[in-house]
Amino acid sequence: MSNRDIIEVDRGDSLRTIGWVSYVLHLIVAVAAVVPGAQVSVLLLLLALLIDFVKRDDAAGTWQASHFSWRIRSVLWAGLLYVLTSWLWLIFLLPGFIAWSLISLWFLYRIVKGMVRMNAGRPMDTGAIA
Repeated sequence: MSNRDIIEVDRGDSLRTIGWVSYVLHLIVAVAAVVPGAQVSVLLLLLALLIDFVKRDDAAGTWQASHFSWRIRSVLWAGLLYVLTSWLWLIFLLPGFIAWSLISLWFLYRIVKGMVRMNAGRPMDTGAIA
């Protein structure tokens, strides 16, 4: 093989790699949200979200497209739920803590569910919130 040989990369493999990178970044943030004192930068989540938005069109027409939508919707729903329940922190710490813990567990569940399905080569059910 010379330096001039072109190596073609299968689009599916490339998307799968990008998907795994995104899922791992989401997983780090999701685990840190559930484990007390293990906070990580929101920049990891924003980086993963940016990757998903940028590469989503590349996945159009493949089974992996549903995973890009799944991750994007997971972040957007969790963000909305955090904002909607943030007022609970003003009442007392316990209601806010309970609400945000449940949201964090739901987000972790969605990320793990997505990882399991992607590992099996299966698309996500994009109509489901849970």
